[in-house]
Amino acid sequence: MAGSNYGTDFRITTWGESHGKALGVVIDGCPAGLCLNEEDIQSFLDRRKPGQSKYTTARKEGDEVSILSGVYEGKTTGTPISLIVFNKDQHSKDYSEIASFYRPGHADYTFNEKYGFRDPRGGGRSSGRETIGRVAAGAIASKILKEIGISILTYTASIGDILIDPDRFDEGFINENPLYMPDKEASVKASEYLDTLRSLGDSSGGTIECLVKGMPAGIGETVFDKLDAELAKAIMSIGAVKAVEIGDGIKVSCAKGSTNNDEFTLDETGKIIKRTNHSGGVLGGMSDGDTLILRAHFKPTPSISSQQKTVNKNNEEIAINIKGRHDPIIVPRAVVVVESMTAITVLDLLMRNMSSKLDNLKKIYSNP
Repeated sequence: MAGSNYGTDFRITTWGESHGKALGVVIDGCPAGLCLNEEDIQSFLDRRKPGQSKYTTARKEGDEVSILSGVYEGKTTGTPISLIVFNKDQHSKDYSEIASFYRPGHADYTFNEKYGFRDPRGGGRSSGRETIGRVAAGAIASKILKEIGISILTYTASIGDILIDPDRFDEGFINENPLYMPDKEASVKASEYLDTLRSLGDSSGGTIECLVKGMPAGIGETVFDKLDAELAKAIMSIGAVKAVEIGDGIKVSCAKGSTNNDEFTLDETGKIIKRTNHSGGVLGGMSDGDTLILRAHFKPTPSISSQQKTVNKNNEEIAINIKGRHDPIIVPRAVVVVESMTAITVLDLLMRNMSSKLDNLKKIYSNP
């Protein structure tokens, strides 16, 4: 299977299946000298692990990470870092029935058509548990970004048709509620909405917003490897994402040039800044020094207990009720996944940018 690698200078390879023995990631290109321990990574994994609330799958996994290589005496060595998380609460029997039919909204049919065979236990490589490797790598990327003054804030912006209100935005509340919403009133409404859907055996979609602060200008390659293009690929590679927006996103199609353009001005120190940020921090495929604004739109969880129609392997039309333990909404656990893929992408492009100017090389290699 191709397609399990991402990145150029900071490169990750995820491996493992939802109901296999373990999952993990190999990270190549991490600079030597970064202080790193398992607690740094665990704090990220704890944000995506199951069983944290009634809005996540009841599967009980500690998702405890172990560092197998690439770290010595608490610091990265510059060699590949291998991380592993063992599965402990697989209920593979819950999936024995689905091996004979194709679940609506899942990768069952396409996976089988591509390979002529599939692992039906929890979706195999198509499962949301594949993101464990991404999050583990994202924890490392985020720590490196923090060392150079770049921070990432990620949260749930909407669930169903319930949107957060910017006037009620409370960053401190994000980690105080199971939906990771920065708006207490919206989180209460969303919780009531999800409770109703759960009682009906249904699920909901939603939106995650990600803000990257402290970005220098000029990060991103100018043609095929643009910052926004790379971010779109990274975020769209998350299983349930169906759309990605940068800045004003789809609203620009209804805007006028006179209102969409961000005018430049000077701040009190003489630095060039923008008056507005419709661009979402990206111009010409490169960061413009403003806050990077990204939005990811997630589809509803396809595994629902209400009856659906499908086709089995014998080409017979049947009705099904999916059993097992599933999230009524993907979004809350995916907040840290979006944050991780953003961190990995930004760091990779920052590292690639080091050779863009002769001055950069002189700073590293010229004699003092």
